[in-house]
Amino acid sequence: MRETLEALAAGEISVTAAESRLAGYATGEAGRFDAAREQRRGVPEAVLADGKTSAEVAELVALAVETTGRGLATRVDPATADAVVDRLADDRPDATVAFDERTGVLRAHAAEYETPDLEAVVGVVTAGTADTGPAGEAAAVVREMGATVEQVDDVGVAGLHRALDRLEDIRRTDVLVVAAGREGALPTVLAGLVDAPVIGLPVASGYGHGGDGEAALAGLLQSCTVLTVVNVDAGFVAGAQAGLIARAVDAARDREPQRDE
Repeated sequence: MRETLEALAAGEISVTAAESRLAGYATGEAGRFDAAREQRRGVPEAVLADGKTSAEVAELVALAVETTGRGLATRVDPATADAVVDRLADDRPDATVAFDERTGVLRAHAAEYETPDLEAVVGVVTAGTADTGPAGEAAAVVREMGATVEQVDDVGVAGLHRALDRLEDIRRTDVLVVAAGREGALPTVLAGLVDAPVIGLPVASGYGHGGDGEAALAGLLQSCTVLTVVNVDAGFVAGAQAGLIARAVDAARDREPQRDE
């Protein structure tokens, strides 16, 4: 506490940054940003843009950058991304912003921020192009947590040979996030072919009975192969879970005894 107060008195940190260090969160007009979540839980806090105005998202991302050096927002539309860019241009002109319109993910980094570096590979696999959004959200979270992402796209069971052609690449990963809509078959199939943990990500693609991801979720919950399942379109949750497993893999590798050549 004393170190934080001394830094504040010296003008080295802002009042907001001091609050985040002492209370674990920073308060703004748009709400409270959980600045201590990554330290406490190992998962970076993200701003969910759904249900918020562009100005509210921009303020929360600015709070994130000010207190943690990094801002992550999901379900962002282009107008909101523009608002974030404008806000950071005023508050933190040194910050860089990357926005992927297809996945709706926005990432902002202060100039001094260094992304963690884990010795672990997370495979993010899609059954079809329609699964790109939630899968991309998962991949973005994994990258922010410091793991390497190996993406394998459009290998659904309607043409299983496509997945088999990439099976060696898939097997080299430490953990898999597998996104699929329709009946959600691909995660179940791959979980029977790899020795890594598989996280099934059901996607709201498809139509008719069981559409909107219902059939995919039910199929994954009934899988006869061993996997875990997140909710429909829950890319952030899938990516965070994969990132936590990647952290454990990295820590285990750090503990391995070094062999003499």
